[in-house]
Amino acid sequence: MNPFILIIYNIFLLIYRAAIRCAALFTEKAGQWISGRKDWPSNMASHLRPGEKRIWIHCASLGEFEQGRPLIESLREKYPGYGILLTFFSPSGYEVRKNYPGADYVYYLPLDGWSNARRFIALVNPALVIFVKYEFWYYYLRILREHRVPTLLISAAFRREQAFFRWYGAFFRQLLGCFTWIFVQDQNSAALLAQIGLDRRVSLAGDTRYDRVLSIAAERKPLAVAAQFRDNAKVLIAGSTWPGDEQILQDAFPRLPADWKMIIAPHETDPGHIGAIQALFKRQHVLYSELAAGRGDAGSRVLIIDNIGLLSALFAYGDIAYIGGGFQPGGIHNVLEPAVFGLPVLFGPTYRKFVEAVQLVNLKFAFPVHNSTETSQVLGRLISEDLLRKQIREGLGAFMGQQAGSTRRIMQCIANQGWLKD
Repeated sequence: MNPFILIIYNIFLLIYRAAIRCAALFTEKAGQWISGRKDWPSNMASHLRPGEKRIWIHCASLGEFEQGRPLIESLREKYPGYGILLTFFSPSGYEVRKNYPGADYVYYLPLDGWSNARRFIALVNPALVIFVKYEFWYYYLRILREHRVPTLLISAAFRREQAFFRWYGAFFRQLLGCFTWIFVQDQNSAALLAQIGLDRRVSLAGDTRYDRVLSIAAERKPLAVAAQFRDNAKVLIAGSTWPGDEQILQDAFPRLPADWKMIIAPHETDPGHIGAIQALFKRQHVLYSELAAGRGDAGSRVLIIDNIGLLSALFAYGDIAYIGGGFQPGGIHNVLEPAVFGLPVLFGPTYRKFVEAVQLVNLKFAFPVHNSTETSQVLGRLISEDLLRKQIREGLGAFMGQQAGSTRRIMQCIANQGWLKD
């Protein structure tokens, strides 16, 4: 390891810690990030059962958890003699899933660093470690490699413009070299890794999110409020929206035919954000909580979801979906949740780093839009052409079925390599 690069990395960790502490004075999430890691060594030491064999699974946030969940549950079923320890980096994941019954322990991952990583790994003493999709922490990966702990990266997707494949990317390539095995989503990712000499420890396994959304669709429970609101109308469902998305939806709303309604499930459901959406749609909206309590007008044309955890099931009541985040730097949210129900999907232009979104666009099941005008044009076509929506629904059904099986392929490799014992 280049000492200069390592110095820069350590400076980055110091700056990150300082920035989070400053942000905690002003934002709730940053405060949760700090408080959730307070006294973590003593908290873990008091909870972990002595002598237990453990599998450690790390997810950056909630989206990666949903991606890794099929594998977590398969590991729980096949290897019941192992404890499952789940970590999150972000409060968005931990605060929602801290009581997840499929794991024996759920913690925040301490910020990377030689002392933190060494102490954490010594406490957990994992038999197998799984990172979901991304997050490459130098000290954690280096210590796991030194201890010869099998460490897997699953549902990974790579793009040529990433640092791993640039002339200055030696440090980042070393991080990838710490993984015992990498399971990638697509052939392009496998080819990129082969160019840097990692082809012997790479498998094309697909994306475990397909297994997850197919499971959600099969096991979903009816939502009485959504069914009441839909009635005999057709519905545009907008999920994980940000203010920029909501402005576009407001602009497009007057062009919806009278027999169409809209459901908006925003990414953030704090009172300020919900209030801003209410202001956009004024007297035309009703809140989910109002209908659930027997208040409000189910005949309203816009239903605003003011709680969390409903979105994946809501898509079953839709005819067209709009997924938010495409006008944010981080990009779009999960497009597979509406796709599994056969809905054509619209989203903003920031989507190309998501393999599944690119695939759906190429198959003409999804439609990127750049502004309100394009959104209205695409919606107009999808609304007016019932046959087109039917063709997309049937095409998506076949496509989603073809993508299933990533979890099974990863589990088979774990068994073949002997990383865990039944």
